[in-house]
Amino acid sequence: MDIELFFNEIRTGDLGRLKTLLQKDRKLLESRDQRGSTPLVLAAYYNHLGMVDYLLAEGAGVDHKDGSGNTALMGACFKGYTEMAERLIIAGANVNAPNAMGGSCLIFAVTFNKKKMVELLISHGADVTFRDARGNTALDHANMQGFKELILLLENHT
Repeated sequence: MDIELFFNEIRTGDLGRLKTLLQKDRKLLESRDQRGSTPLVLAAYYNHLGMVDYLLAEGAGVDHKDGSGNTALMGACFKGYTEMAERLIIAGANVNAPNAMGGSCLIFAVTFNKKKMVELLISHGADVTFRDARGNTALDHANMQGFKELILLLENHT
């Protein structure tokens, strides 16, 4: 099986083809592409809800990380996919897992000004005092970028 062909099916969102390929080779469930992404990380990044549901039901590791240390939840937070993030959190994703650079889901959501995502993460226990590799909290990132709504929101939770 050509692994890049498999990951291309994920990028295009072809759930039927993904199911067929996984039935033929279960090892694909935890395989990695050239960047180190797992099928779940990539499906979440592309906001393929049905595919993520299927991969989770098949036993994909919800907190497995890609080559940069990012989880599927981090990808959803970076992109602002709140429905995807909620599904991953319900499936047990760690809202406070750091990536290889010391970033967190909350810091990603703040950096990209995703207010609904910030609210979702906080409501599920995101640590507002978490510091990245440079020593900055989510509030520090909001202040650096002048995101007034997020500053107020984070100040109310510190």
